[in-house]
Amino acid sequence: MNRIAVVDYGMGNLHSVSKALEHAAPGARVVVTADPDVVRKADRVVFPGVGAIRDCMAEIRRLGFDELVRDVVASGRPMLGICVGMQALMRESEENGGVACINLFDDPVRFFGEPLTDAEGTRLKVPHMGWNQVAQTTHHPMWANIENLTRFYFVHSFYVPASAPECVGRTEYGVELAAAVARDNIFATQFHPEKSQHAGLQLLANFANWTP
Repeated sequence: MNRIAVVDYGMGNLHSVSKALEHAAPGARVVVTADPDVVRKADRVVFPGVGAIRDCMAEIRRLGFDELVRDVVASGRPMLGICVGMQALMRESEENGGVACINLFDDPVRFFGEPLTDAEGTRLKVPHMGWNQVAQTTHHPMWANIENLTRFYFVHSFYVPASAPECVGRTEYGVELAAAVARDNIFATQFHPEKSQHAGLQLLANFANWTP
C-alpha cells in the first residue's frame, strides 16, 4: 500500500491537506502524524506549514523534525513541501528579524516589501492572497496533466526569489517569485495544492505516483 505521511508539528492546515490527498489518491493510506517512526516508514512524506517561520522553526527543531526531514530526503523517498513547509527548507528567512531554516536549499526567503506595486505602478496588497498563474519553467513529473500558466491558490507575505537555481515554477506578484522548487526527490510549492481545486488535486495525484 502507498503510505503517505503528513508531518504534524502543529503548524499547518493538516485536515485539508490529508482530505485532499485522500481524494486525489484513493488507493493510498494517508496519515497525519507527529511520530518520527511513522514518517520514516512512509513511502511518501508531505511537509506542510502555515504561520510565522520563527514559530514553525522553533517547533521543528524542538521536535527534531529538521533532522527527520533530512533523513527523509537522504532516503530518496518523495517529499512534498507546502507553503511555509517550502520556506522552511531554505537557508534563511527575513521574517521575524531573520530566522535560520533547515538549509536543504541554499536560497533566502524575502519579504515582498511595502509598498509593493505591479509593472503599471498599481499597488498590490501584502499578503499575496488568491489565485495566480504558475509558469512551468522545467519539465517535471509533478506537472503531469497540468497546463502551463494554470492558476493555483496562494497565501503568503514572504517568498523565495525566482532566481533560485531549483525553481521549476514562477509566479509574478510585484516581483518574480518561485511558485515551486524541486531537486531530486524534493518538490515544494509556495501555493496550496489542497486549496487549488482540480489543478491542486492533480498535483497531489502526481505526487502519489511520483517515483524520483
